[in-house]
Amino acid sequence: MSDNPDHSRDSGAPKIRFAEPVDAAALAELRYALRSSTGKATEPRSDFLARCTAWMENHLTNEQRWRCWVAEHDEELIGAVWLQLVEKIPNPRAETEHHAYLTNFYIDEVARGRGLGSRLLHQVIEWCQSHDVHAVILWPTERSRSLYQRHGFAVREDIMELVLNSPPK
Repeated sequence: MSDNPDHSRDSGAPKIRFAEPVDAAALAELRYALRSSTGKATEPRSDFLARCTAWMENHLTNEQRWRCWVAEHDEELIGAVWLQLVEKIPNPRAETEHHAYLTNFYIDEVARGRGLGSRLLHQVIEWCQSHDVHAVILWPTERSRSLYQRHGFAVREDIMELVLNSPPK
């Protein structure tokens, strides 16, 4: 399997591709839209965008653990999903040696309801299947839960979580 995401053959459909460092500012805007829609933003928008753009540009340039897929329509980013590879300690058993943490999955409101989220998620899953990933983990929102379930995600009983610092809502 190639590292290049599937590009839609329909010229009117959004194109899915890997993010590039030049996408960092637009990705930061999507991040702000996502997080400010789920609670009150406490950091000034301009400060957040500067900080997030720098982080994203750095991680898209230098990181091997982070991947980002974007949905682009008419040269504008309308969706994105990030994935972090979590390396496992070497194992003598026949087991793959990575987990993947899926995060920051966002589709612009005007592009929702047309299957774009499913297309993006499908690309991520295919990539994970071809890159030594044992399991994909995530924390869904109530609204996104059905999307993940349609793609085979399930609530597990063998994972535990300790929340150390809950941010205010």
